[in-house]
Amino acid sequence: MSFREHARDQAAACAALGSPFTARLLTLVADRLVPGGAVADQLLHWTGARLAADAVALRLAGALHHLVLSGTAPMLARLYANPPESDRQAWRVIEAALRQHEHAICAMLESAPQTNELRRSAVLIATAHWLTARYQLPLVLSELGASAGLNLLWDHYALAIQGQTYGPQDPVLTLSPDWSGTLPPLAPPLIRARAGVDLNPLDPVADRLRLRAYIWADQHERHARTDSALELAAEKRPEIAHGCAIDWLERRLAKPIPQAIHLVYHTNVWQYLPPDLQDRGQALLARAGGRVRADEPLAHLAMEEDGEGPGAGLRLHLWPEDRVIALGRADFHGRWVTWQAPDC
Repeated sequence: MSFREHARDQAAACAALGSPFTARLLTLVADRLVPGGAVADQLLHWTGARLAADAVALRLAGALHHLVLSGTAPMLARLYANPPESDRQAWRVIEAALRQHEHAICAMLESAPQTNELRRSAVLIATAHWLTARYQLPLVLSELGASAGLNLLWDHYALAIQGQTYGPQDPVLTLSPDWSGTLPPLAPPLIRARAGVDLNPLDPVADRLRLRAYIWADQHERHARTDSALELAAEKRPEIAHGCAIDWLERRLAKPIPQAIHLVYHTNVWQYLPPDLQDRGQALLARAGGRVRADEPLAHLAMEEDGEGPGAGLRLHLWPEDRVIALGRADFHGRWVTWQAPDC
């Protein structure tokens, strides 16, 4: 695959996920980018087999948006605020930004996007209620790819679906995805402890602009939700380790956790791990699951691309019973959930 093909694929995904501006931006880049500049050469010479795994087009979109949010590219900011009808005029501004700010853009291209998409917490809230109803135990949370920890704090958010509300009475924010299927049981979870890991943990204060840069510019509700959650994360400061997710997971799984459900989860993260780390992670979970008793269950929730579509598959693996449950499917940005969990 070439970068141009990758950018067009990502543009189509952005359009389907409700960001026509980002779709147009990436289409212009795919159609009009020419070699010769530092940014263009880095993008056009990216290893084809790594383009999708590295989310290169989203790295570029985030880098350009960061220039806008930081106030360092006024002409680009005007384009974002009032996009011209003419593609030719729009591309002149984008091309100038690629040339004038090449060092800043190339630096951001070195890091993977970190969207902290909060609406994925709808699945976490529902799963936690289901697990609580099943085991009647508190939860210990371990998130892989936690970034700034916004989806480690899901118990501070409410889930409002089909006339039923799950979560605290005074939530920081309320999630209301289009919900189909059964409703989760009303079994409020109790969180005993929480921690996460990321290759590049972001600080909710110092890295605020970087976090917001990966949220598509024309999705204003996402920005408002993220701002609220960043304020919470700055107050709560969930523990997030810096390092390899699987090395950290090995330490987290070293001993069973008595009288608690250990919930290991990740949302749109696993696909970015190299195959050897994926295999090692699965083996670690299986070994740890083989050691737990009924009063110290281990649960592994994956909300990930599985090639089946639409959206992401929701897969829950439980131990000690060694049972895999298909919970349904969800939009990658949490706009809708199809819930198919069995009775507890």
